[in-house]
Amino acid sequence: MALTDEAIAKIRSMIQSGQLPPGTRLPPEPQLAAEMGLSRSGVREAVKVLESARVLDVRRGDGTYVTSLAPRLLLEGVGVAVELLQDDTLLEVMEVRRLLEPVATGLAAVRMPESDLDTLAKILDDMRAASDDAELLIQYDTAFHRTVIAATGNETLASLLEGLSSRTVRARVWRGLIEGNAAHITLAEHEAIYRALRSRDQLLAQASAMVHVNTSEAWLRTVLSNTATTAGTQGP
Repeated sequence: MALTDEAIAKIRSMIQSGQLPPGTRLPPEPQLAAEMGLSRSGVREAVKVLESARVLDVRRGDGTYVTSLAPRLLLEGVGVAVELLQDDTLLEVMEVRRLLEPVATGLAAVRMPESDLDTLAKILDDMRAASDDAELLIQYDTAFHRTVIAATGNETLASLLEGLSSRTVRARVWRGLIEGNAAHITLAEHEAIYRALRSRDQLLAQASAMVHVNTSEAWLRTVLSNTATTAGTQGP
């Protein structure tokens, strides 16, 4: 592992220094190992790790290339990690989302093109029609927020929030809302966000998004609390 870590560090350093810019093909494994003064096995394992992290792209029969290093690639693992988090840590994720999403929504209010606003209006119609269907609501909810955040034009922010707003979190919130007969509340909050965006009111959009994230967080707490209570009642 020490040799692998050293190889990873050296490849990363070559990328950071510009010696291996995005899209560049790496030297063949024997040459790369010789240049770094490491074993071929260490380099091979390092390449596997960096491929998993979307830093490198191994093309069979062609060679190994540095990826575009775009945020959507490098931050892809955030969503995978969030899917695996346990209950208490999920609430921490919601807290981080609460810090980022309202500001991003406010930014979208002054950057979002009219075509995206029309898209949001259509998504809202779909959400109303699916108010008692958790699976459809998850899809439309994801599409709504993805459209809003993408309008910021900040790919790093969009990638982070995409990972934080995982399907698992959304599913738990929406199922809790439907079972608690409160789906209409968060639907109204989506409508408030849309109206603020349509009016290009940055502060109102930010405030509306804050209210919405707070509602989602509160309902997730309720769902997790009920789950814990049920588990405790059933016993070992």
